[in-house]
Amino acid sequence: MGERLSGKIAVITGSGRGIGRVSAELFAREGASVVVSDIDAGNAEETTKAITNAGGRAVCHPADVTDSSQVDALVDRAVEEFGRLDIMFNNAGGALPEVTHEVTDEKYREVVGLNMDGVFYGTRAALRVMVPQRSGCILITTSGAGLGSVKGLAVYGMAKAGVVNLAKSVAEEYGPLGIRANVVSPGPIASPGFEQFVDSVEGLRAKMEGGVPARRFGLPEEIANTALFLASDEASYVSGVVVPVDGGIAGKYPTPTPEMD
Repeated sequence: MGERLSGKIAVITGSGRGIGRVSAELFAREGASVVVSDIDAGNAEETTKAITNAGGRAVCHPADVTDSSQVDALVDRAVEEFGRLDIMFNNAGGALPEVTHEVTDEKYREVVGLNMDGVFYGTRAALRVMVPQRSGCILITTSGAGLGSVKGLAVYGMAKAGVVNLAKSVAEEYGPLGIRANVVSPGPIASPGFEQFVDSVEGLRAKMEGGVPARRFGLPEEIANTALFLASDEASYVSGVVVPVDGGIAGKYPTPTPEMD
C-alpha cells in the first residue's frame, strides 16, 4: 500500500468500470478511503469488493449523477462514513457519435445531463463540504471532444467543454479557501465501453490508432495515474488546468499532413 493519498477521503463517480474503477482501486492502494459510486449497483459493488479484498477502505453508494438529490446523498454518505471529503472526482460520463441535426431533444438532455449537469451537481455538493473545511480537490474527466471538434460528438463536446470552464471557475473562485480544481482529458482509452464501440465498426480500430501520435490507445491506468497526481499533495500548487492524456493528440497542428513513419 502506498501513502500518496494517506488519510484522504475520495468520492469517485462512474467507478463501477473502466477509468473510474481503475482510479478507485489506485486511490485506495495509495491510502484513500473511497466512496465508490456508479449508476450500475452491481458494478459499484464489484469495485468496492475488489478494494476491500485487497486491504483498502471503501464503501459502495450507487447513484445517478443526473439526479441532484442522489448526488447530494452521495456526498452526505462520504461525510457520514468518514467525517470529511477531500477529493471529488467527477468521472461519470459518455456518449456515442450521432449526426448533430438528428439529435432529438430527449437525447440532447440525456447527454448534457450526464456529462455537464452531473459534474455540476457533484462539484456543488462537494463545495458545500469543502468550503467549511477550507480544503479540497475537485477533479473532472473531460474529453478531447471538449477541447476541439470531433465529428458526430457536438453535444457531448459542448458539455465536456462546459465542465472545463467550470473547473477553471472553481479554481479562481475557491482558491483562496484552499480548494483546487483540475481536469483530466483522456484521448482514446481502451476501456470496456470504448473497446466494444471500436470493434463494432470494421477498420475503425486501425484508423483511430493511426491518428494517435503514440500509435496506440491509452490505458485506464494512465488516466488514473494522472488523476492520482492531481489529487495528491504533490500537486498542491496545480489548479485550474486541463491535462491531456492522449498520446500526443492535443499537440498536433490541425492540418492535413502526409503519413511519415
